Amino acid sequence: MKKLLIPLFSIAVMTSCGTAKMTEGTSSNPVSAKHDKAFSDAYRIIKAENLKKNLYVIASDEMEGRDTGSKGQKKAGEYIVNYYKNLGISYPKSLGSYFQKVPSDFMKKRGGGNLPDSENILAFIEGSEKPEEIVVVSAHYDHVGTKNGVVYNGADDDGSGTVAVMEMAKAFQEAKKAGKGPKRSVLFLHVTGEEHGLFGSEYYSENPVFPLANTVVDLNIDMIGRDDPANRGKQYVYVIGSEMLSSQLKVINEAANKKTNNLELNYKYDDLNDPEQLYYRSDHYNFAKHNIPVAFFFDGIHEDYHQPGDDPEKIDYPLLEKRTQLIFTTAWDIANRPDRIVVDKK
Repeated sequence: MKKLLIPLFSIAVMTSCGTAKMTEGTSSNPVSAKHDKAFSDAYRIIKAENLKKNLYVIASDEMEGRDTGSKGQKKAGEYIVNYYKNLGISYPKSLGSYFQKVPSDFMKKRGGGNLPDSENILAFIEGSEKPEEIVVVSAHYDHVGTKNGVVYNGADDDGSGTVAVMEMAKAFQEAKKAGKGPKRSVLFLHVTGEEHGLFGSEYYSENPVFPLANTVVDLNIDMIGRDDPANRGKQYVYVIGSEMLSSQLKVINEAANKKTNNLELNYKYDDLNDPEQLYYRSDHYNFAKHNIPVAFFFDGIHEDYHQPGDDPEKIDYPLLEKRTQLIFTTAWDIANRPDRIVVDKK
């Protein structure tokens, strides 16, 4: 998550950054019967131990805090790309690689100072029936780097979102290998430059690899590995923006939650007039401003936010697993339902 100013009339804000019981599809969650077993098998691939294994690498001192364009961030990017290669998940054909360059000049013009060139990372699973329709699952993989010789590892911000996206990609890929891949295409988007100004997602929205008109939704993950003081010890997640543009997305997400871990879905920040202005504070907003439905999943601001104590040993891995499973289930429904979700709000 990043600190920034909302232009003109706003206040100063900080930009963000067990086995579940599963029921059959309902009218609000119309996954076809033939996909039920495929969903269950894919869902169970998402495990705390895998999330932990990847996070201990992404948020290690070796990555030097993953500041935008830094050597450490590029090293983390190589790890992410090799993960996708090993799973057999490729990149968008039109891009030609996993990397979308985000130029220094682009960031500089938007207040990015002297940041070097950086890269978004894109992994892609093509849909079997509606490949032109794109479901985006996003998280930023940068953090704030090293300060006075101390590494700020950013395990929660946003290492947790980064590894969640990776784990969901693995689940979708296993379903595809079993002959039950998603009907719509799924883009696993790791953006750069979030901490300095949402630069990577803004660059993608202005230079989309797939037409924005064909982009069905962005499910954005920014900090889902811990709890905040108001929710200490609770099984919850904040959900922001899910009914801002579509009357269906919140319904789908709530049905997915009931189908799985039945977390407490906290809508405290789901208000355009909330003083924290969280709807504008992470990468989903660069999709929402183009009228693409979004949902932002978040655990709140805790004592180690942007502090050197945001380390992997402080992550609640069972809760990270449950939140990841919820988001996967939501993505699965949207990718497989007969009709794309509506955009019926402004």
